[in-house]
Order: sequence, then C-alpha cells, then structure tokens
Amino acid sequence: MTEIRQRTKQPPSKTRQYWGVMTFYERFEHVIALLLGGVISVIVVIALWRLVREVFSLLILGALDPLDHRVFQGIFGMIMTLLIALEFKHSILEVLERQAHIIQVKTVILIAQLALARKFIILDAASMDAGKIGALGFAVLVLGLVHWLLRERDDAALSSSPAGARPKWPSHGGRRRPQWPPGRTGRPGIMD
Repeated sequence: MTEIRQRTKQPPSKTRQYWGVMTFYERFEHVIALLLGGVISVIVVIALWRLVREVFSLLILGALDPLDHRVFQGIFGMIMTLLIALEFKHSILEVLERQAHIIQVKTVILIAQLALARKFIILDAASMDAGKIGALGFAVLVLGLVHWLLRERDDAALSSSPAGARPKWPSHGGRRRPQWPPGRTGRPGIMD
C-alpha cells in the first residue's frame, strides 16, 4: 500500500473485482462490515460533536481548567472514546478492503488496551476500592503481555520468511509496522 502523500488518486476498491467469486457468507460478512462501518461513523461524528460542544461551552463559561481533575477526566475520557471508535472503524475498513479477516486478535487487544487506558483516565480512585483498581491493573498487564507475544510471533514469522513475505496470520491488523532507517538499531514502539 502506498503512503497517502504518494497517491495521485483514490485506491480502487477490490469489492467489485471479487464480488463474483465470493461465497454467500463472504458477501454477508462484507455487507455486515459495511453496515457496522456506517453505524460507527455516525457514532464518531456524534461523539466528536459532543466533545467540541463540551469544550466550547467550558471555554465560554471559563470553566476549562486542565488542572481540575474532573474536567481533565471528562474531556480526555471523551477523546479516548473517539480514539477507540476510530481504531474499531479502522479494523472494519481493513475487512472491507479485503486486507484482513473479520477477527483481528491484535486489533481487539489494542482496543481493549485503549478502553482500559480510558477507564484509568476517568477513574475516581477515591471512590473505587483497591481490589478493583488492582484487577484493572492486572488486566492491563495481561493485555500488554499478549500484545507483546503476538508481536514476537509476527517478528519471528517475518524474519524466517523470504524478503517481503507476510506472515500467514494477520494478527498485526493488516498494517505493516514502521521499519527503522538503515543503520539505526532498536525497535519501533510497542503500539504499532
């Protein structure tokens, strides 16, 4: 897939090309993914509208104080909700573009990590008992471990396959991870 800045026109959809050879169930999956994508788009627009309206109303009232934890929690909770919805929409777009299957393990793990991060942002630690906070922390740890294991599996498959070949399992969400420039050592960030 070419980078956006290198495109001269919109990439063609492969749906029409493959529609004739798709099974009934593959067509059904495609239609459902299309409907879900539309519903999520509407939800994203409504959530964005509410976020913008909330920020402007706080600005007009002079109540936008980023140091007030309740304002911070509310605004960033809304932003995280938008990010979660956009990531989910992105995974559905990959299905529609026939770049991935319906279930993307790494995408589900990433969305769960975002949801838990949102929970920690809006969490009122004073009103929640330590057991629940510990359970949420353990869930974050387990999801991070699973994400790391999936990444290691993908890295092993990429290193053992011929140059340019992709792993048999698309747990990386169909996206290629950024590669380091030649001569630089290290690894890209965990959230790829």
